[in-house]
Amino acid sequence: MTCPSSYIRIGDVSFSQLTFCQLNVEEDDHSDASSFASSNASSTTSLRDSILEYRKILGRTYHHELGDAENWTPNDDKHTESMELVHYLTLVAMKNKLFHAPLDTDKLKKVLDVGTGTGHWAIDFGDQYPNVEVTGTDITPIQPSWTPPNVSWEIDDANQDWTWPENTFDFIHVRYLMGCIRNWKKFYQDAFRCLKPGGWLEHHESSSSWYSDTEGVGPDHTVAEDSPVGQAVKIFQSSGERIGRTFRVFEDELQQKLMKEVGFVDIGFKNYDVPIGSWPEDPEQKQLGILGGEALLGDLEGAYFFSLEHVLGSVVKDAPGSLR
Repeated sequence: MTCPSSYIRIGDVSFSQLTFCQLNVEEDDHSDASSFASSNASSTTSLRDSILEYRKILGRTYHHELGDAENWTPNDDKHTESMELVHYLTLVAMKNKLFHAPLDTDKLKKVLDVGTGTGHWAIDFGDQYPNVEVTGTDITPIQPSWTPPNVSWEIDDANQDWTWPENTFDFIHVRYLMGCIRNWKKFYQDAFRCLKPGGWLEHHESSSSWYSDTEGVGPDHTVAEDSPVGQAVKIFQSSGERIGRTFRVFEDELQQKLMKEVGFVDIGFKNYDVPIGSWPEDPEQKQLGILGGEALLGDLEGAYFFSLEHVLGSVVKDAPGSLR
């Protein structure tokens, strides 16, 4: 069964505010110094040679084992190219905006980008706001060495206890970490604690399901489970259950529910349907679809290797061909 008009919800956004009444703590003029002094604590590891000893699965490289980290995406050049395309398609979907939260950018001092990946968002934000200190964290050192002077990188596993002091950041940005976080409620609790009163958290997440306007089933147009794409989605989602890191963050509406549970308020929500392929007639949607198709299908085997081989234990022969 083909899906000529398939799309994926890849731009889901939740953003919420930490109100003054929930953390009534006076600002400390020395908070910057204490924040950087704590960066060497247990959950943050300096960039050592061992970090560059990548694991290999079916010829693809993955991050070095660090804490509770276990990312299902490769960190080689082929996959980082697809990550860069995802960054650009997200910008296109968001009308070239870097965020939706109603930030007072004149008052921003410190921003955290969790799971920064190739670092493009952090670099773009740092370029746009040169007076703001931007810290990007990830478990694999694939960020460029050339950065704006106000942007820095840290090797960090967000599954561990966050070591930054309370009230450190004005804005925390998170994007596309499905299948990476073991306990999303704890993740949001850590973000809540590290935000200053009045600070904002913005979390973008992708659906792991595919949808089709022409061949989808049910009220949400999900691709049929017995189709080839539907079977791939089922395997993908079940692998998340096995490793205890869900791929169903979007489908189970974890963002809105858990943000509210840990104390965030003023929660906003916005969806983007991103086409896969050049089928849309609308020029803007067609551009988005071309980027979406290249980003996803350009390294589809990289996305599924971990699920098929490492998690489910399947023996994949001629894997690149079998996933096309």
